[in-house]
Amino acid sequence: MKQRGLFFALLVLSAALIAVGCAQGQPAAVLSKAITVCLECIGIG
Repeated sequence: MKQRGLFFALLVLSAALIAVGCAQGQPAAVLSKAITVCLECIGIG
């Protein structure tokens, strides 16, 4: 029973941190960096 409570607490914390990151515009920054890395890897960028 204690593990189940810990699981739900971590689930709620994870969702809250994801929401904060999305509110700050982090997905766009991560996508931009990923595109740059991929283009450099294939030799275009």
